[in-house]
Amino acid sequence: MAFHDARIAVLEARMSDEMADLIRRNGGAAWSVPAVREAAIESSKPVVAFIDHLSAGEITLVIFFTGVGVKALLQVADQLGRRDEIVVALRRCTVICRGPKPSAVLRKEQIPIAASAKEPYTTVELLEVLKPFDVAGRTVGIVHYGERNDQIAQFLRDRAAILAELSLYEWRLPDDTTLLRTLVHELIAGNVDAIMFTSQIQVRHLFMIAAELNCTSELITALNTRTIVASIGPTCTGVLEGYGVTPHVVPEHPKMGHLIKALAERMAS
Repeated sequence: MAFHDARIAVLEARMSDEMADLIRRNGGAAWSVPAVREAAIESSKPVVAFIDHLSAGEITLVIFFTGVGVKALLQVADQLGRRDEIVVALRRCTVICRGPKPSAVLRKEQIPIAASAKEPYTTVELLEVLKPFDVAGRTVGIVHYGERNDQIAQFLRDRAAILAELSLYEWRLPDDTTLLRTLVHELIAGNVDAIMFTSQIQVRHLFMIAAELNCTSELITALNTRTIVASIGPTCTGVLEGYGVTPHVVPEHPKMGHLIKALAERMAS
């Protein structure tokens, strides 16, 4: 029971139950404080245009970043009565994914994946995957995630690609930020043994709340000295470091199970 009844804050929203269960199995007390909500953006007209261009063969390469983005596109297409049409059109395209999550959703629809970024599945790895593809004069579809990836878009523009971009959802703070505010105060008071960050937007939202409470410096001190900070992947870790926080636990592989294991090993020692 590696966590020894430690109080561990989990900022994940979609996988909070799974993470809490793993923490409990290791003898910890999970405190779920979702830091992000994914809000759908009204996108019927852009999706109609996107499907039209796909079906006409005008979009020949499509980039997906997240499984949520793939599901959102298919859901809107379904609402429009054009799900089968977009699936058929995507099967004819060159489809590139940032990681395994969008790939898994696409494969369920028998949509072939031409290339996928390697671990740790960041923009850096995706850029490497894109380099061999000749996109000059081609229309490239980009299905963004909770915010636009301007780096990928600029990379493609620099290579004379024509972009067809979709933003289907955005990251927002929870409607009720009471728990996040309580978390900031509890961290500063030293009442949280460990905190787990699984995406960079969780970090930004936590510090947004701290700024509203005028206690950013106190939060930085607490995370560096009183609470064990666990972070998944170089992007999330980089944002933490940008705020002046050095994570104590960063697993070799950017996956939930590896994060729990690495944190358990740190706390057991």
